[in-house]
Amino acid sequence: MEAELVALATSGATTLITLMISDAWARAKERLAGILGRPGNEDDVLGELEASRADLVDALTRGDGVRAAAIEAEWRARLLRMLLEVPGSADALRNLPAPPTGTVYNHISGSIRSGVVVQAGRIEGSTFYAPPDTTQGRSCQGEQGGMRSQIP
Repeated sequence: MEAELVALATSGATTLITLMISDAWARAKERLAGILGRPGNEDDVLGELEASRADLVDALTRGDGVRAAAIEAEWRARLLRMLLEVPGSADALRNLPAPPTGTVYNHISGSIRSGVVVQAGRIEGSTFYAPPDTTQGRSCQGEQGGMRSQIP
């Protein structure tokens, strides 16, 4: 049984850390505070979660993988203590919200600061217009007089 609790604490800590750096954090943190806290101290736990998140984001921004791993280890130990001391906490931990999959992180660098960036999971049947290309003496006129590219 103890090996199962260690595995659950490890999985829970990994999920917690992943949620901290995802867009799902805003929705998940209140629920996590309820799971990790005891009645009446949810706000304290929420503050600890936010502090850990800020520390984690700072560590990842600086490329400090050792500190990020230490933060995960701290939560793993805390979750294991909770599992050993609080009856019913295993079910709550098993039902943590799953971190989002397929998250896209964009990093735009360089000296060009103009243009259109389109980020989407799926684009279908869209038509994009651009100004006519006059640099090569030819253009493909669309409905608006500009270049037209259509994605089927």
